[in-house]
Amino acid sequence: MYDYLVVGAGLYGAVFAHEAKQRGKSVLVIDRRPNIAGNVYTERVEGIVFHKYGAHIFHTNNTQVWEYVQRFATFNRFTNSPVANYKGELYSLPFNMYTFNKMWGVVTPDEAQAKTDEQRAEITGEPQNLEEQAISLVGRDIYEKLIKGYTEKQWGRDCKELPAFIIKRLPVRLTFDNNYFNALYQGIPVGGYTKMVGRMLEGIEVRLGEDYLKKKAEYDAMAEKVVYTGAIDAYFGYRLGPLEYRSVRFENEILDTPNFQGNAAVNYTDRETPWTRIIEHKWFEFGKGENGEDLPKTIISREYSSEWKPGDEPYYPVNDEKNGALYQQYKALAEQETNVIFGGRLGEYKYYDMDAVIAAALERAERELG
Repeated sequence: MYDYLVVGAGLYGAVFAHEAKQRGKSVLVIDRRPNIAGNVYTERVEGIVFHKYGAHIFHTNNTQVWEYVQRFATFNRFTNSPVANYKGELYSLPFNMYTFNKMWGVVTPDEAQAKTDEQRAEITGEPQNLEEQAISLVGRDIYEKLIKGYTEKQWGRDCKELPAFIIKRLPVRLTFDNNYFNALYQGIPVGGYTKMVGRMLEGIEVRLGEDYLKKKAEYDAMAEKVVYTGAIDAYFGYRLGPLEYRSVRFENEILDTPNFQGNAAVNYTDRETPWTRIIEHKWFEFGKGENGEDLPKTIISREYSSEWKPGDEPYYPVNDEKNGALYQQYKALAEQETNVIFGGRLGEYKYYDMDAVIAAALERAERELG
């Protein structure tokens, strides 16, 4: 009999399992995938650290979390500076003086501010949808070229049909700073995330390719308590109806060239290009191999956003009012499961950045284990 069965070997599960083991608890971790590390799983292909389930760039202002992850990995100094491609025009992200100069030919922050203010004035009342919200924040030109197409591909809905609260704020920088994250700490674990999660799980029994929900009674009998990081609606057999998620499909290619796009991430912001962005994985480690060598090939991933359907991997909760209300009903059911802890992005139906997942797991472990 184990003290804890942890369902899911992603960040939440791995952190909780590590903390439980540190406190002398017996832990079994299972995952239905053939690998640990959940969506942050990385593997080396052609000498390149390949982010199999999409790009993950660690960034945080939480010193406690930063110090915690340093125990399991050395982080490089990667800074996220994506580029937007609108029908062949390239713009710097997030919106900054490089963007405004390319968009309007302005040179000074005052000129950029005046142009933004002039365009924002188009929206006079309270924004009623995402389109109006975006224009009220950055003006029509930036909205049309850099927000509209990308957002509609991401959500599969017209911007006029999306709620305003999805874009509460958009970073507008009147400086030449194209560091996407406004975070004190930023980087990627040297050698990838799988290595880091592996260190968290050292000395803990892990069984892969195990579907908890298919053998629930059998697994429940093996432990005093369950930490469940899968989808909360799936746990309850979708009895109140399914929650909605967005999924992402990746088209990966190994190319016989050392440099495809010259940047880790290029967002395609027009509606006509079917993919949302192209990731070139080698630039997460500055184009170098494990021993600092130049690599002759490159790997790219085109990302396509889609509506989730059973059998797909759920990525992003659709946090609108309808799904929020349904989640509250599932949460009420979850609170009746006295021996089950629901955690993580799917277990709590919440869009979590990696640092917030780790912080939540640490906080829960502290509350649970003391």
